Amino acid sequence: MAKDRKDTPREYTWNIEAMYETSAGCEKELQQCMELAEKFKEYKDSLDNGPKTLLAALKDRDTIIRKVSKAANYAFLKKSEDNRVSEFQALADKAMMIIARVTETTSFFTPELAEIPEEKLRSWIETEPGLAVYAHFLDDEILRKRPHILSKEEEKLLAQLSEVADAMDDAYSMLSDADFKFGTILDEKGEEVEVTHGSYIGLLSGKDRRVRKEAYEHMYAQYEAYRNTVATLYSYSVKQDSAMARIRKFDSALEAAVFDDNVSADVYNNLIDVVNVHLPALHRYVALRKKLLGLEDLAMYDMYVPVMDTPEEDIPYETAQAIIDEALTPLGEEYRQIVRDAFANRWADVYENEGKTSGAFSGGCYDSIPYILLNYNNKLDDVFTTIHEMGHSMQTWYSNHNQEPVNAEYPIFTAEVASTVNESLLYRHLIDNAKDDLQKAYLINQYLDGFKGTLFRQTQFAEFERDVHAALEEGDMPTCESLCELYGRLNAKYYGPDVNYDDHIAIEWARIPHFYSAFYVYKYATGYSAATAISKKILEEGQPAAENYIRFLKSGGSDYPVELLKLAGVDMSTPAPIEAAMATFEELLDELERLIG
Repeated sequence: MAKDRKDTPREYTWNIEAMYETSAGCEKELQQCMELAEKFKEYKDSLDNGPKTLLAALKDRDTIIRKVSKAANYAFLKKSEDNRVSEFQALADKAMMIIARVTETTSFFTPELAEIPEEKLRSWIETEPGLAVYAHFLDDEILRKRPHILSKEEEKLLAQLSEVADAMDDAYSMLSDADFKFGTILDEKGEEVEVTHGSYIGLLSGKDRRVRKEAYEHMYAQYEAYRNTVATLYSYSVKQDSAMARIRKFDSALEAAVFDDNVSADVYNNLIDVVNVHLPALHRYVALRKKLLGLEDLAMYDMYVPVMDTPEEDIPYETAQAIIDEALTPLGEEYRQIVRDAFANRWADVYENEGKTSGAFSGGCYDSIPYILLNYNNKLDDVFTTIHEMGHSMQTWYSNHNQEPVNAEYPIFTAEVASTVNESLLYRHLIDNAKDDLQKAYLINQYLDGFKGTLFRQTQFAEFERDVHAALEEGDMPTCESLCELYGRLNAKYYGPDVNYDDHIAIEWARIPHFYSAFYVYKYATGYSAATAISKKILEEGQPAAENYIRFLKSGGSDYPVELLKLAGVDMSTPAPIEAAMATFEELLDELERLIG
């Protein structure tokens, strides 16, 4: 049973007092944010006055963003400690309200900046030294996007429609998360348990095949019962994606989506093409899973159950720190020392308590230490979670210590790289130091499951999204039948001939909420590929590759994602990093097949 928070020793809680001694300091900063935002309105209709005026506005904008970010992060972190505390619920709500008001008050800035002629803006950047640090921001937010910025009247109309732009997503979320009830089943102990989104994967990971099958059938029965409603919501979401792309003068919804990261559709298509070439390796792994589970007919509900018994383990947090320290040896002494200091200086909130936010995340802002929320439970999975979140926090630390505020926030495209590099190094460390072949096989299988769940599965989702949008743009409105036919066909292509497919899996698309944020999931797969390629370089090439990787961490958001990753030695505009990741998967699969005979 979870403890009350007051019973958690201080050394296992994060150093939140480093931000503000009390919540009164946060309240005061939130009020200052509104005052600064009101004062910022003095720049309205004057940004074109000259480079010094623009520089002053940009610096004042940075100040507002830093203050509101610090206050909002504090409120969010305090609420996460115990979501039942009304004081911090109210503080978090107030922070969100202030963010909205500050955004509204300063909303004139970008449209007015976009009206400055390009030649004039570029000449200012060249002649005013202080603007140099803002060169990437101005190029990304204004100059590069200028062809897709509409007239003031058109932008105003779109802004007025923004409240209804997420209608399909919101309706789907209410239907799937609030209204759907998936019923109850009897668990392995014969006790009644409710099937929910939160319990589903756990039920599919259990040893009792009856439980797995019943959970699977209960989940998809609900989506099948509302198949036409869900299909209509998703179809109009796809239609909106394509319509907005045309309005913004893009040739397709895919082109519009990848434009934000300044990558071409080739990056997206390279991922799908390379993974498709290597699907026989996934088919081999699925066949091996079937063999290890001893099943004559492998079903889709058998894809999450561990194929080997989980080793008995009890890994105290202090032991985890020592394991992590050893695993990170290839990244060099400086990196390891910062991680040691992070543990010593209480970046992490370690153990579960009543009301604490579940799961794990990395937070913080430019003017704070990075913060890590954990719910550590002395299992190997918790060690992986800790090193994963530490990867995020180390990227934040390096970026904040080497970039000015405007360039410190790194793009989502690169956000999962640092965390996955850490995980890859931990896997390699544990596999290389396994006590016997059984433990080594278990670890390799866990690693392969990570590839299956991230690189292969997210690419399958990406291919589905691409094909659905392409069909619409060619004049075919998606229907429930066409969506199920496409998804079922892709699922069979990805998992291969050793699976006994049923009718349920064809509607799995209906329970994937990420599809309402079009062309987002491919970033998980590209990030995983990049991280796998980088960790391979570090292990094979040693210090030079590690130093290049640290350069990448230090670069923050100072350039476009593909250019940033080149610093670490991977070029995502080519298929090479994905090929390298596939090679790693196949090497691990070869080793697992050798170990189990």
